[in-house]
Amino acid sequence: MEPRAKLMPGAEAARVIASSDKTRVRLSLDISRELNDLLEKLSSELDGSKSDVLRKGIVLMEVFVKARRQGKKFGVAEENQTLVTEIVGL
Repeated sequence: MEPRAKLMPGAEAARVIASSDKTRVRLSLDISRELNDLLEKLSSELDGSKSDVLRKGIVLMEVFVKARRQGKKFGVAEENQTLVTEIVGL
C-alpha cells in the first residue's frame, strides 16, 4: 500500500481553529440560490451543516494558498499519488 499524502504544516492547526467552540463570530452571507443548493448538497453528503462545509472550505483554501506560496501544486491525486487534476486559479 502506498503512503498517503501528508497534510502540510499548519493545516491541522487550521482544522482545530475551524472547529473550536471557544470563540465564535457570527457572519451574514448573501449567496445565489445555486450556491445555496450546492451548500445543502455538500452538507448532506458530509452529514454536517452548511457552516461545517464553509469552515472546511476555508481550511482547504488555506492549504491551497500555503502550497502555492511554497511553489507546490495542489490537486487531486490517484492512490499512487500521481496528480490527475491540478487545481489552479482559486
